[in-house]
Amino acid sequence: MASLNQRLIFPETIHAVELILAVSIFITIHSLRQRRRQGLPSFPLLGMLPSLLLALRRNVYEWITTIVIERGGTFVFRGPPFTNLQCVVTADPRNLEHLLKEKFSSFPKGPYFRAVVGDLLGDGIFAAGDEAWRGGGKRKTASLEFHSAEFRALTARSLVELVHDRLVPGAKIQFNNNNISFKKIIYHHLHLQDILLRLTFDNVCMIAFGIDPGCLRPGLPEIPFAAAFEDATEATLLRFVTPTTIWKAMKFLDIGNERKLRRSIEIVDEFAYKVIKDRKEELKAPTATINSDLLTVFTKAKDEEGGVKYTDEFLRDVCVNFILAGRDTSSVALAWFFWLLERYRDVEEKILEELRGILKEREGEECGGGGLGGEVIFQPEDVKKMEYLHAAISEALRLYPSVPVDHKEVIEDEVFPDGTVLKKGTKLIYAIYSMGRMESIWGKDCREYKPERWLKDGRYVSESAYKFSAFNGGPRLCLGKDFAYYQMKFVAANVLRRYHISVVEGHPVAPKMALTMYMKYGLKVTLRRREGW
Repeated sequence: MASLNQRLIFPETIHAVELILAVSIFITIHSLRQRRRQGLPSFPLLGMLPSLLLALRRNVYEWITTIVIERGGTFVFRGPPFTNLQCVVTADPRNLEHLLKEKFSSFPKGPYFRAVVGDLLGDGIFAAGDEAWRGGGKRKTASLEFHSAEFRALTARSLVELVHDRLVPGAKIQFNNNNISFKKIIYHHLHLQDILLRLTFDNVCMIAFGIDPGCLRPGLPEIPFAAAFEDATEATLLRFVTPTTIWKAMKFLDIGNERKLRRSIEIVDEFAYKVIKDRKEELKAPTATINSDLLTVFTKAKDEEGGVKYTDEFLRDVCVNFILAGRDTSSVALAWFFWLLERYRDVEEKILEELRGILKEREGEECGGGGLGGEVIFQPEDVKKMEYLHAAISEALRLYPSVPVDHKEVIEDEVFPDGTVLKKGTKLIYAIYSMGRMESIWGKDCREYKPERWLKDGRYVSESAYKFSAFNGGPRLCLGKDFAYYQMKFVAANVLRRYHISVVEGHPVAPKMALTMYMKYGLKVTLRRREGW
């Protein structure tokens, strides 16, 4: 009887296997045909998600780059129907000019983006719609402040204190038990990306809140506000790769990543609102010293009837957004810049040659009667003369932009200049990282680190914001662009003048998937004091 059952079942089993095999072959052929048409294999129910998941295990930015190049600059990504992974990805400068400038009002950040980042960023520059940010002169107020003489002076003073008094002394204290040779002044296995993050966090808090968190204090202590801020940004990022219904359910239940986000934001808010309250009390005092930080400027603003113009909630949002903008972007850009210099020592030597030339012009002032020794403090007019350094930093940003991808939504049917049809509600990703690696934009040497491409007759020449989009473009062009360049040039010049930087042998360097282009494993380096400076 058992034998008979086996004979009856066996043909059915064969048919089932044949059916599964036939379906598998059909799906594979269908997916390959979809790849030819769309650039990626697309599977029933899953869409292109399997390709994305494989890319997340490697370098997702290089994966995007490969596809946009294959597809001529733009491709449509289709994820599972039940997710938010339906979008158009572009790296075509024509399309960027269209969405960032010519049809700017048709491409806002959109409700999806605001829902994801709103708990942390509120109604600040990142999440707010253009009308909300421009309304009441908010952007104009911030712009005027960034370009004021008082703000520039505050920037210069704060950087002198942080770079000259804390940056390297802090490193010495942190690593005083890690094989430091005080005769040659060598710092081994210094976590440079972390040091730079601490520097820029202190600096941007000084200009946004008018306070000094002390992240670079001796011993490099952990600051609750700084740690909470970083945790909050990482938790917010996870929302982008989590189906909306799931993270909203987790938020409602206060579990997992959403609980971490809530607790982190509570610490951020406690710090921010205390600073705001203290600042208002300070400004009421008859002998109040009027600072030029952003919080003070917005707090003093009055409406048409002479009343308070901005709420505490808005003041909190402004400062938190500017901290995010100023902390991560400059620090990660400098980390990639220093890493590139080790691979291109000829570029480093040209920067040093430029710095020597600037110092020679100041002989008899700070340089001790003609020599290049002694403690030299670069002045704002010196930083302006650093044309080659400016080009070298721009070239690092071209290859490793601080914000590798950015997001928009379509509020009405549109057509890109390249012919891509965009339906209302479409999510857009513009791939800034990929643009720096496209021959169609930068030529056959696009993957080479070559600061000379930015120079003409020895002077720095900027590129179109729709070709070089590290600072965005159009009406949302980064307000802090000049501040960021000054900050990065000042830090780079002082570090390079003092130290030769070498990446620790065998240390892995790769980008991390985040809102900004962190190095996934940080940047572990050895600093050695330069001779003859």
